[in-house]
Amino acid sequence: MGASPDETAVEPEAETETETNNVLERTAQRAIQDPDTVYRWLTYVGIGFFVTASLFPFYWLFVLALTPNESIAGMGVVPKGFNPGAFLEVFEVVPFHRYMLNSIAIAAFSTVIVLTVGSIAGYVFGRYEFRGRLPLLFLILVISYFPPVAFLIPLFRLFTGEVALFGISSPQLYNTPWSIVMPLSAITMPLIIFLLTTFYRQIPDGLEDAARVEGSTRIGALRRIIVPLSAPGVATAGILTFIIVYNEFFFSYLMVNGTADNWSPVLHGIFAFQGTQQVAYNLMAAASIIGVIPMAVLVMIAQERIVSGLTQGALKE
Repeated sequence: MGASPDETAVEPEAETETETNNVLERTAQRAIQDPDTVYRWLTYVGIGFFVTASLFPFYWLFVLALTPNESIAGMGVVPKGFNPGAFLEVFEVVPFHRYMLNSIAIAAFSTVIVLTVGSIAGYVFGRYEFRGRLPLLFLILVISYFPPVAFLIPLFRLFTGEVALFGISSPQLYNTPWSIVMPLSAITMPLIIFLLTTFYRQIPDGLEDAARVEGSTRIGALRRIIVPLSAPGVATAGILTFIIVYNEFFFSYLMVNGTADNWSPVLHGIFAFQGTQQVAYNLMAAASIIGVIPMAVLVMIAQERIVSGLTQGALKE
């Protein structure tokens, strides 16, 4: 007797399920026998995911920059047109180079202040044992976790001369570089103090004692002995401070009025292409890419210094 139609229809499904189970069993068996290959492929997948998530925004900005502004509506993942002149038009419409120089100058000022004060504080916390050292260091770290918005109103009143002490009003710092440098230096300071403390703590006491025997003061020993030996940590702290200040948005946006003459940073140059009647999205995207270039170059040049500085700071010899 021949097989019924129902049995004939079931047999291919059963064979497919059996083949799928066999493939899964063989795959699992190979993974058990060669786990290194599995780990390697998982690593590739993880790296690919994070690289895609990190670089896709830059790709999208590049697509927007190359697409003419009137063709952006309904645009896909490839440029809808080709307009490389947008990267030059950025500098013709607004003085974008001034905004970039303002950001670099503000970041440089903040880095100098943070390294100067942070080196002294890190030296004290890392080289001296005194009562309340750990609670004070912990308090400094706790302050760094306060949201910047908590300081906005007091700082705005302070920088606009609305705060008076003993009848003397605070100076007018709004629309000046100090209205950005001072709060950003204070916000970045705790991280740098903690980082430099770990470096200064690793240096043997005998080197500093030898300098003191030769007649050097503590500040002289710090400048001639401690800082040169902690050069990786100081360089790492300086680079991190520069990057954090250059990329900061909150105070950089609120403490100046947006004109290049008032030390407005690069983000105001990007917003300058946003008008009341029309928004030049392609120019904003091109300006965003140009504004990232200094930080990209800095990270590429100093990446080994950053990694070595952070890893050396994490080791206790």
